[in-house]
Amino acid sequence: MSQPPPSLNLRGAVDLSALSGPPPGQRPAGGTTPGGTAGGGAVVDVTEATFNDVVQQSAQVPVVVALYQPGEANSDELMPALTELAGSYAGRFLLARVDVTTSPRIAQAFQVQAVPSVLAVMKGQPLPLFQGAYPAEQIRQVLDELLRVAAENGVSGQLDVSGEEPEEAPEPELPPLIQAAYDAIDADDLDGAAAAFEQALKENPADAEAKAGLAQVNLLRRLNGVDAISALTAARDAAPGDLPVQLVAADVEIGAGQLAAGYARVIGVIRVTAGPEREEARLRLLDLFLLAPEDSQELIKARRDLAVALF
Repeated sequence: MSQPPPSLNLRGAVDLSALSGPPPGQRPAGGTTPGGTAGGGAVVDVTEATFNDVVQQSAQVPVVVALYQPGEANSDELMPALTELAGSYAGRFLLARVDVTTSPRIAQAFQVQAVPSVLAVMKGQPLPLFQGAYPAEQIRQVLDELLRVAAENGVSGQLDVSGEEPEEAPEPELPPLIQAAYDAIDADDLDGAAAAFEQALKENPADAEAKAGLAQVNLLRRLNGVDAISALTAARDAAPGDLPVQLVAADVEIGAGQLAAGYARVIGVIRVTAGPEREEARLRLLDLFLLAPEDSQELIKARRDLAVALF
């Protein structure tokens, strides 16, 4: 057994950059430690491929790196005790267990001369802790000193070691009329959904969700019973200004997710019509605009093209 560990001082003598790229064929993390049981989220088994990810956590909590060799007497004595201690600290540090037989470059980066060796990494900087197998109480003293130094350096986070999946945030409740509209859509009652959205707009004309919902329902109602291939064929054979035929074809394209094509078709109608027909096409286009995200490139281009067509 080696001498008691020295007092802790942050230093950067070890170059960890050599581990920035894992060697070809490196197996993933997930091995087990002889005689040890994992301490929940406070313990990870690390390889050369995953070591840098672990080091990044040292900005929030100290990372205790334990380098061991399976079957070596001191390793087999130390690792179970260290793993159990890690669990008892409830996530105040992360224990990173490294099998030096499968991840020799980590041992080389830390300039380790013997195993087991225990070091810490804090804010990406390494510091030595001890070598050999120590009694649990002595190890606890070292860990307490490590946490004190970590706190002085602003590293005082805590890992989630509950082992439980985080609860999902409850879905926010929808306004009653919006909820009624969605319920009607689920029941395939498009007329009922439209009525609910329209009532919501009467109460709040600026309700963006109601506007978009009504536009979607109206599109579905217009497409009910429409044969897509026949509609597109008819529009191809019709004049560009044939309002009824071209608007049906645009609905088919928008319903199929072809926003650019649908918008361009309606803008084409606007370019060659005038009076009430042109206004009907413009209003239909504004309604179809509600079906695209505000940052959609198709929407942005169509708005620009509409402005050019109108003026």
